[in-house]
Amino acid sequence: MSNLPNCPQCNSEYTYEDGVQIVCPECGYEWAADSAENNEDVKVIKDANGNVLNDGDTVTVIKDLKVKGSSSVLKQGTKVKNIRLVEGDHDIDCKIDGFGAMKLKSEFVKKI
Repeated sequence: MSNLPNCPQCNSEYTYEDGVQIVCPECGYEWAADSAENNEDVKVIKDANGNVLNDGDTVTVIKDLKVKGSSSVLKQGTKVKNIRLVEGDHDIDCKIDGFGAMKLKSEFVKKI
């Protein structure tokens, strides 16, 4: 038997390869063969409200955050533009006006 994935539309097990596509004969859905393998490795990062974050999004800080190594505080409501998602505990990399480059946890921001 083949180890092709089930159809994401109808969950049929009778999928087959057609060139670089995988095809479902029951519902006619087609998708790229390489995207089926990469879906397992993608980590989805969500904000405090459960909205999915993407590179380039604008977010707002939802609570006052102490800045490590400084006596200043990042205030609630601070807008952060053009975020970049990274791996690790602090999964947002950004530049904040008045603070510079900083890493944030996604649980302390909400998407605008």
